[in-house]
Amino acid sequence: MDDSQALEAARILHSAWRDKTLVQGLPESCRPQNLDDGYQIQAVLEGLHGTPVVGYKIGATNEAAQRIFDVDSPFFGRLFEPALRTSPAEIPTGAVILHIIEAEFDFTMSGDLPPRDDPYRRDEVMAKVENLMPAIEIPDSRYENWREAGMPQLVADNAIASLLVLGEPARNWRDLDLSRHSLAVKVNGETVDEGVGANVLGDPRAALTWLANALSERGMGLEAGQIVTTGSAANVIKVNPGDTVVADFGDLGMAEANFG
Repeated sequence: MDDSQALEAARILHSAWRDKTLVQGLPESCRPQNLDDGYQIQAVLEGLHGTPVVGYKIGATNEAAQRIFDVDSPFFGRLFEPALRTSPAEIPTGAVILHIIEAEFDFTMSGDLPPRDDPYRRDEVMAKVENLMPAIEIPDSRYENWREAGMPQLVADNAIASLLVLGEPARNWRDLDLSRHSLAVKVNGETVDEGVGANVLGDPRAALTWLANALSERGMGLEAGQIVTTGSAANVIKVNPGDTVVADFGDLGMAEANFG
């Protein structure tokens, strides 16, 4: 894909994001054919947004999400500063189109993980982590048929990133087996789903390590202060305007989003 094609695609997606409209898909003249094309468009899209990248989201880290997106491996997108919300967060009417949520383990970085030739080990990655936080990711897509868009187009669409609601940093989490840590998703006070850390590539820390290496392979890196949301540890839940959603991580805390 040449630069002009990537710019054409990024402009279409940025316009749809800005105007809260949907497109059927990217036209053949600039449709990404592979992951490299998708990430090239995503990088151009970053420039069009013109706001700081404060971290990354990882998509499709569990089997249920992979079935929804019809993919067989994770992918990543940028988190832009305006996407961040503090729990309890008010999500105004019209802020998103899809109204789906994901309960996720999030990490904040205390140090840099720059690109390098050798893969990062999990212990190296975790040594650069400052906090673990419960979170609710609220994805959104610019495609009418986002479930059928295919992985290259999903990646181009910034991995369907939109909003992220962050809970308070957890305490005393480092010695826990996060793969066995459970959580509940509650809508209007009723538990609608439950999950466990093992749903996220076997362990949220494994997902973070995957991202560090996926970025490194593309000449990118994680930086101190950035946030990483590791993918849905429970099923993707459809919600409605007026709903109150809580991701309850027990001793690790909770995150809450109220949809207008």
